Amino acid sequence: MQELHDAPLAPLTTFRLGGPATRLVTATTDDEVIAVVREADASGTPLLIIGGGSNLVISDKGFEGTALRIATTGFRLDGTRLELAAGENWSDAVARTVEAGLAGIECMAGVPGSAGATPIQNVGAYGQEVSATITEVVAYDRRADEVVTIPNADCGFSYRHSRFKQDPTRHVVLRVRFELEDAGGLSAPLKYPETARTLGVEAGERVPAATARETVLKLRAGKGMVLDAEDHDTWSAGSFFTNPILTEAEHTAFLARAAERLGPDVTPPSYPAGDGYTKTSAAWLIDKAGFTKGYGAGRARISTKHTLALTNRGGATTEDLLALAREVRDGVFAAFGVTLVNEPVTVGVSL
Repeated sequence: MQELHDAPLAPLTTFRLGGPATRLVTATTDDEVIAVVREADASGTPLLIIGGGSNLVISDKGFEGTALRIATTGFRLDGTRLELAAGENWSDAVARTVEAGLAGIECMAGVPGSAGATPIQNVGAYGQEVSATITEVVAYDRRADEVVTIPNADCGFSYRHSRFKQDPTRHVVLRVRFELEDAGGLSAPLKYPETARTLGVEAGERVPAATARETVLKLRAGKGMVLDAEDHDTWSAGSFFTNPILTEAEHTAFLARAAERLGPDVTPPSYPAGDGYTKTSAAWLIDKAGFTKGYGAGRARISTKHTLALTNRGGATTEDLLALAREVRDGVFAAFGVTLVNEPVTVGVSL
């Protein structure tokens, strides 16, 4: 276990933003993780959990307390059952399951961050969400001071949400267990239209899992969504805003505003999102509100490849990023009456 004081946190995030932590501890075993959390809780010290750092926006002032970087390792595959330690690199784990001929998470290739973060955010991409394959989450319950195993049904999964995100101070994820599918080397049925269209098949069809993974990686790279230290379009948290989910009344009002602004022949993206709800595209809203690719004149700008990614062009501050995020959020609301919600977790700051 490594301990540093007045330690920079920016290098531990994909935004490369944020000030130092009073104390930074890197834990490589579950026992070390639990020990650090117990110590912080017993002393009343603020605690910040860091995994891959791909979903964090940290204040320029940094974090007064203990930052715990979870660097545990463990990849165990038993037939179609997969267990990942929280610190395992998610994208690498996806690649290994595809190499093993298993399906279920192949379309989440290239998603940055650690395995332990996936149930918190109910990570999803290109038609797949981890909630569809997670069987249980092993976590340290800070309130009960014990390790607990939480089955999928008790995780409270919904779109980019879970009980872990709802109550972030309760559980620290230690391990995540999945049930994958042996489809003879084929992928799960493709749900995302862009993936199917790129592969020249119909939605619902299967392709070799390796082909699906490679296709998703290419699509993500084309949008600046695969980490590359030389590409400032990837100095981001990926999608900065979640896709809005609207009630029937909100959706009706939105369609009226869109027709008024863009003309009656324009049809905004709309997807069923459960009884009485419709999901629309945050990227579409941002673009149609006038915030196009590359928008911005400062050190924080919209990606040149995708309107949903806010990026650090080098030398930006967290305040630079937040100023841009607020401008985009407020501009979309003014144009369409829809409020965008940030996907990354903010530390010491808010939108």
